[in-house]
Amino acid sequence: MHAEAEGIFAGKRLVVFGAGYLGGEFARQARGRGLRVTALTRNPVAAAALAAAGVEPVVGDLADDGWHAAIPGAADFVLNAVGSGGDGLAGYRRSYHDGMRSILAWARARGAAGVMAYTSSTSVYPQDGGVRVDELAEVSPRDERAAVLIETEGLLRDALAGSGGAPVAARAYLLRLAGLYGPGRHFLLDQIRRGEVAGSGEHHLNLIHRDDACAAVWAVFGATGHAGPTVFNVADDTPLRKAEAVAWLAARIGVPAPRFSGLPVTGRRAATPDRIILNARLRTSLPWVPRFPSLREGYANLLAG
Repeated sequence: MHAEAEGIFAGKRLVVFGAGYLGGEFARQARGRGLRVTALTRNPVAAAALAAAGVEPVVGDLADDGWHAAIPGAADFVLNAVGSGGDGLAGYRRSYHDGMRSILAWARARGAAGVMAYTSSTSVYPQDGGVRVDELAEVSPRDERAAVLIETEGLLRDALAGSGGAPVAARAYLLRLAGLYGPGRHFLLDQIRRGEVAGSGEHHLNLIHRDDACAAVWAVFGATGHAGPTVFNVADDTPLRKAEAVAWLAARIGVPAPRFSGLPVTGRRAATPDRIILNARLRTSLPWVPRFPSLREGYANLLAG
């Protein structure tokens, strides 16, 4: 039976680290499902918005330990949905690697979580050439940022294996998210409107709608019986080639099809490899089916308001 049908979430305690685009939405959903929610954010404005939604906000830098005393441990659920903090590679490492290390130290000292989930990225996969990539595929650093993400996943793996002392969670999940889009995040549409899209039109575009990513977190929080950390790719069902996707979107918004720059997105050293991220393990292991099986459904929903 689905976890929600069993009523396992109401009254439970959730801590969200990184209450930004994904984490902030998940915190709001959790309040709607009757959980007691604490969320850590660097942004006082975001903290005020969270408080208005019934979330208990804590303002602090995840990589520091100043917030540890403000958030009791032993939460039923913990979500690490931290995003990049800016400031180049150093900021990236501070947000992801140092932030995870701080969470693990907090859990060891303040009480292990029931279930911990970390939203990693499919950028840990180096595969190219249009290959199909599942969770058994090799993980290796394609660039410095991917190396940071792999190291961060390693911190959680080591902690679950007993490295560092006290346990940090009864169960843990690594959710490797494809490119995130949804309400308020229209990067691809903005490029199309400007007339130039980064990268190659022949490459596949692996995406996941924010709401489907949230649904994946709910699915792992409600799961039982997994050893940890269990890895799931979180992507939609139908990665389209970028040229096909862009032509469809341009027609929908009534602009000419843009050209492709052939260059990486600004700020990246390398273009995203061409591969197809498979979500079969998540779909078959848990009661998760994307509401938006491809970007067509997702962007149609966004453009409809």
